Amino acid sequence: MKKSIEISPNIEALFGTRDENLHVLEDGLNINIDLRSNSIELEGAARDVARAEQVFADYEFLQRSGHTFTNGDLNSMLRVLIADPKATLRGLAEAGRQRSLGRRTVQPKSVNQRVYLETIEKNDMVFGIGPAGTGKTYLAVAMAISALLAKRVNRIILARPAVEAGERLGFLPGTLQDKIDPYLRPLYDALYDMLDPEKVDRYLEKNVIEIAPIAFMRGRTLNDSFVILDEAQNTTSEQMKMFVTRLGFNSKAVITGDITQIDLPNARRSGLLEAVDVLKKVEGLAFVYFDESDVVRHHLVQRIIRAYDEHKTRVAEEQMLLLDAKAHTNGKSNGGGESKLPQEKIVPLSGENQVRD
Repeated sequence: MKKSIEISPNIEALFGTRDENLHVLEDGLNINIDLRSNSIELEGAARDVARAEQVFADYEFLQRSGHTFTNGDLNSMLRVLIADPKATLRGLAEAGRQRSLGRRTVQPKSVNQRVYLETIEKNDMVFGIGPAGTGKTYLAVAMAISALLAKRVNRIILARPAVEAGERLGFLPGTLQDKIDPYLRPLYDALYDMLDPEKVDRYLEKNVIEIAPIAFMRGRTLNDSFVILDEAQNTTSEQMKMFVTRLGFNSKAVITGDITQIDLPNARRSGLLEAVDVLKKVEGLAFVYFDESDVVRHHLVQRIIRAYDEHKTRVAEEQMLLLDAKAHTNGKSNGGGESKLPQEKIVPLSGENQVRD
């Protein structure tokens, strides 16, 4: 199918630097896009051409409505709608997808991030599981701040296991705050990135925002709170059970972790791994899984994560081959399972006594 679209004023911004956004559409929708002096020529399957045409129509509508985009935002949204056939450019830009949080406007940059935010809105407890750099913690903090500013909750509680210190904080120098702050710094970073530093400090001083190791959650019931547990893969089974049972009335909990980066000593079972198995059928909570395509850090991070995943798969396959080869070799040496041990000779003696030779 072929379709010709008239070029409207200022639509060139949609094309991206060196037409990179058009290349995203071409590759993602499997169509050809030809730029003419006064028109854009689309060619491909009818459904794909129609989706591309909708992108241009949505962009014109949003532009007339006063929406502004950076090239990075456009590129990310195009990738989202290509991966999700139900998504539209207009739908991503509207319907609450952008959230203003003081100094920041937060917007999902992948399909899974979009699902993640929607899932947090609809459920009281959500597990976000995936590799580093996928926005699990950052988006959870954004949703917590949004709930606090809208007065849907009265406080935010952020927790992390201090596994790097083996939870033996007493052996470290300084005050308690000095000891635990380095392990909680990523949570502080997210807060200061979204809110004015003065507001963050005021919230921390008044305990409107509380940041603490998970061990400090024991014995509490958290009402009217948005609670986030970060690095959950490093909780023990007991810690995870303790945390998920702290939830009180009018509260939400988001648990984030990367099951490929478990740092628990002595090969202890991760509380996150156990929770995935135990809670997967519990009504009212949900799991969202991320992969390397959701990474929003430097483009090299995606490639690095993919390389490690491929290496892990390759090592597992090699180990299976070695085990199979070893089993086959042992089977041959045993002659198909028959014993090759020398048989004992029994020499009868007088009476009932016998001796083995």
